[in-house]
Amino acid sequence: MERALQNNVVVNRALALIKRMRYTLLFLLIYFIWLWMRPDAAPQIYQLNGATMGTKYQILVSGFPDSVSDSELAAGIEQRLYRVDRELMSTYAPESELSRFNRSEPGEWFDVSQELAHVVDRALYYSELTDGYFDVTVGPLVNRWGFGPLVGQRIDQSRIPDEAEIQSLRLQTGYHHLQVNLSPPQLRKDSRVYVDLSGIAKGFGADVIAEYFDSLNMTSYFIEIGGELRIKGVKPDGSTWVPAIERPVDSEQPQLYQVFYSRGESLAVAGSGDYRNYFEQDGVRYSHEIDPFTGRPVSHALAAVTVIADNATTADALATAFMVMGEEKSMELASRLGLAVYFIIKQAGGDGFIERFTPEFSAYMEE
Repeated sequence: MERALQNNVVVNRALALIKRMRYTLLFLLIYFIWLWMRPDAAPQIYQLNGATMGTKYQILVSGFPDSVSDSELAAGIEQRLYRVDRELMSTYAPESELSRFNRSEPGEWFDVSQELAHVVDRALYYSELTDGYFDVTVGPLVNRWGFGPLVGQRIDQSRIPDEAEIQSLRLQTGYHHLQVNLSPPQLRKDSRVYVDLSGIAKGFGADVIAEYFDSLNMTSYFIEIGGELRIKGVKPDGSTWVPAIERPVDSEQPQLYQVFYSRGESLAVAGSGDYRNYFEQDGVRYSHEIDPFTGRPVSHALAAVTVIADNATTADALATAFMVMGEEKSMELASRLGLAVYFIIKQAGGDGFIERFTPEFSAYMEE
């Protein structure tokens, strides 16, 4: 009898406790049901910024992969870009592979990394494709006109060389003096040519980061290195990444000229123009784009060009080549190859511009 009373007391106390806590228990029940049924939090766009190859980069990613933290991803980006720039392809870094090759003696194979051999191999391919308008050996001319890493080391005080000096420097150029071996990776030159990969290296850097992201199974990103882009997927709200073409004028604040749409595709974009890096002397404007056939800055009406391709190495090299070739030759080659290219041309006798683009590019101008 006494045990039964004790049991009743325990039961009654438990019921009283449950009654007092019923609101707390109800809240916990609702909370766990909500956690189970609620949709995943909307992914955010994360932005990473830095400097590389004498320019800046901006990277936008839609969420981080589970396999790395944000700090690990940032470190992975920095490590890869540092290797491409300072360890391999910079002409400003005296101990980079490219700088050491430029100092090496002609006639002997010089061991390099697989990456450098690949980029030089691609450079020679685009030299052939563009009939020599893309030429990574024009460095002596670029330097002499004051646009390379040897600024301040010109032969005399005049920034404009005379014709005799130009022709002498042209004898030190020519992509046909350069050879590459992919296995084992080696470079060789048969004369004292100076190689400058600034017209293709930033695109390669963007491809390196895109390959890194793909290895992490990242499905949405926007990579920009000095104007060269790699784009993949869509933004969290389902809209596409929207690259913009800058108006080709030298102003403190970039001006929008045209936008186009990536349509969720994986693609690369590169642009080139004569409106940032130039100088004027005696009323004449001199572009940093050097024509390897004349040894002089280009003087045609093409102000800027944008190329869409499968990879940024290709887009970068072709955008560089097209700016040297000019509108007519470039449009002919782009049309023959079925390339997506957008040209901005200076209007004769005015400050305005007109645009031309291939049918392949027009497909990206509609959302």
